[in-house]
Amino acid sequence: MSALDIVLFYFFGTVALGSALVVVGQRNPTYSAFSLIVTLASLSAIFGLLGSPFIAVLQVVVYAGAIMVLFVFVLMLLNVREEQRQDGSSPAFKATALGLGAVLAVQLIVVLLRATREGPAWAQGFDASARKVAEVLFSTQYLYVFEATSILIVSALVGALALARGGMGPVAPPPAAAPALTAAPPAPEAPAPVEAAH
Repeated sequence: MSALDIVLFYFFGTVALGSALVVVGQRNPTYSAFSLIVTLASLSAIFGLLGSPFIAVLQVVVYAGAIMVLFVFVLMLLNVREEQRQDGSSPAFKATALGLGAVLAVQLIVVLLRATREGPAWAQGFDASARKVAEVLFSTQYLYVFEATSILIVSALVGALALARGGMGPVAPPPAAAPALTAAPPAPEAPAPVEAAH
C-alpha cells in the first residue's frame, strides 16, 4: 500500500469507528440508522483499499442501500421516538455495562498487540474477489446458512408489519349511510276570517 492508501485507510477507519459509536450512543433511532449508513460506507471504502471491490460494492448496494432503506422505512412506519432517560437506574445495570466495556477493551488490546507482533504478514492471504466469495458462499459449508439468512430477513419484515398493524388498532367499519329524509307534507292553510256584516 502506498502512503496515500495508508492515510485513507486510517481516515476511513476513524470515521467508521466514530459513526459506530454514534450508533450505539445515540438515543434517537433515526440518527442511529443514518450513522450506521456512514459506518457501512466507510467500511466499503476500506474494503476497496484492501483490494476487494466486490465486497466494497456489496457494502454500498446491499447494506447501505437496500437494508438500511428498509430499516429507516420500518422506523418511520412504527413512529419510534427518542428514548427517554430513566432516573435512578439500577447499580447492577451500570456494573454490567462497565464489565462489558472492559471486556471489549481487553479484546481490542489483544488484537492490536497480536497485529503488532505478527506484522503485516497476517493479511497477505486475503482474497475476497467475486469468484472466491461465490465459491465460499454457495459451497455446502455456507449454503444452508445463506438460505436461513434470507428466511430470517423475510420473517423480520413480516414481524415489523405485524407490529405496525397492531399499533394502529382495529380498523373501524365504515359508517352506515343515513336514511334519506322525506319531506314533510305542507301544513294546511288557515281559512280567511269572515268579516261581520254591518
